[in-house]
Amino acid sequence: MWLLGWKGPSGFSARSTAEEVTHGIDASGLTAIVTGASSGIGAETARVLALHGTHVIMAVRNMEAGWEVKEAILKELPSAKIDTMELDLSSMASVRQFASEYVSLGLPLSILINNAGMWGTPFMLSQDGIELLFATNHLGHFLLTDLLLETMKNTSRESNREGRIVNLSSVGHRLAYREGIRFDKINNESEYNIMLAYAQSKLANILHSNELSRRLKEEGVQITANSVHPGIIITNIGRYRVSFVSSIVSSILKYVLKNIQQGAATTCYVALHPQVTGVTGEYFADSNIVKPSNLARNADMAKKLWDFSTNLIEPK
Repeated sequence: MWLLGWKGPSGFSARSTAEEVTHGIDASGLTAIVTGASSGIGAETARVLALHGTHVIMAVRNMEAGWEVKEAILKELPSAKIDTMELDLSSMASVRQFASEYVSLGLPLSILINNAGMWGTPFMLSQDGIELLFATNHLGHFLLTDLLLETMKNTSRESNREGRIVNLSSVGHRLAYREGIRFDKINNESEYNIMLAYAQSKLANILHSNELSRRLKEEGVQITANSVHPGIIITNIGRYRVSFVSSIVSSILKYVLKNIQQGAATTCYVALHPQVTGVTGEYFADSNIVKPSNLARNADMAKKLWDFSTNLIEPK
């Protein structure tokens, strides 16, 4: 990864911000959905896309928080086209309702950014009886993408512009279970490990992107699918400064961790930059293509996950 400000082949680095990697890009006429846009890098992604003229739909679980972000963006950018819609990715019923409402609005869709995610939760089942991290981080986005894909295809055909799907993964995908996706143990509470379960869901994000990319290419559709690692984000690091030693550590971490503006850069780069035109089935970090883990490049596992996920989202 292009740490410490070293620029990669794209011309950008870990220090690049979302505004910097999209400088001069005209994204007017595009419509994007950003999940989890009520805070953090999701909110910054929505802001930067709106800055470049994109009509942004913020898909958020907490509508009040979403409205606050929307108002903040409109205060900075009065002409921004930005809306909020409710979406709880842990609930397939909520995902279906969101997609149905979106399609009924008759809006086009050029960019789908599957940004929302959760981590660090004890073992719980979703409303649909699926382990919560897997249900929220992977399956909800898998279903959402499936339900909106036809709209994206129509938009691409009618506008003759490339559609882009961006799945937010994490370098943490490298810490997944040794076998990768535990298809037969997704709901096994006795063997649940918070870190490994999170890593499994992030591995699933990459595998989903890769298999989706393969299918879209096979179909000859002008839509790309890629996954990104946003970086490890600073969250009020100053509050940890309780000693001289921790102060030094905090100072060092500032050069390793990213702020929100830097954390949203890779997503915005992959969503908007002309350098990425036609690039699909890749994994990006620091606004450059990098290699994910061997498991993440396992085509057989990607196909198996696709079939497994398709079965889970089937209406029961």
